[in-house]
Amino acid sequence: MSESISSTSSRDAVPSVLRQFARRRSTREHCELCSAELGDVHSHLLEPAKRQILCACEACSLLFCGKSGGNYLRIPHRNVLLENFEMTDLEWESLMIPINLAFFYHDSAAGKVRAMYPSPAGATESLLSLESWEEIRAHNRILQSMEPDVEAFLVSRVGDDHQYFLVPIDSCYELVGIIRMHWKGLSGGTDVWQHIHKFFGILHARAGSVQTGSGVRHA
Repeated sequence: MSESISSTSSRDAVPSVLRQFARRRSTREHCELCSAELGDVHSHLLEPAKRQILCACEACSLLFCGKSGGNYLRIPHRNVLLENFEMTDLEWESLMIPINLAFFYHDSAAGKVRAMYPSPAGATESLLSLESWEEIRAHNRILQSMEPDVEAFLVSRVGDDHQYFLVPIDSCYELVGIIRMHWKGLSGGTDVWQHIHKFFGILHARAGSVQTGSGVRHA
């Protein structure tokens, strides 16, 4: 079932959307446009006007996406580990993110980049310093290649292991769902951190890598 995942507050991240990413379903999923049965690997579409993610078959993905004035955008499958990403502690602090996990994407409807962080209440927006963001973006040109709405820059600076990825937007909400479902108490508990580490381990396994930094992208 499709649900809205508005990016403006934690209340806008709908629980039923997040749960589909955080647990294995016992029943088969179906295309939300034509009702065809879907395999474990299938496409996701984004309806930008509603910030709504839908599961779709290949035929509907091709039929409803890429047209001028169309209602849907196809969420790509690009997963990239950004090696040697240039971000100092001062630059990170200037972004005013209250925790060390966050994702950034360009909201074309609002005409700006949104900074979101996962919390036990869902996806929460943080006030973003545009000047700081543009400086980081200028030093790491791969950020300029992000597709609006459907791709995100995902950051984990938990502990000493700083990780930076370019990922599909639904991967970010997968992480939000994990935290929302498994967080306990004030610190989250050991269970949620095990799930978070597993999530980033899977990202590493499926991601290609790109050398970044100094304003030059290296393939």
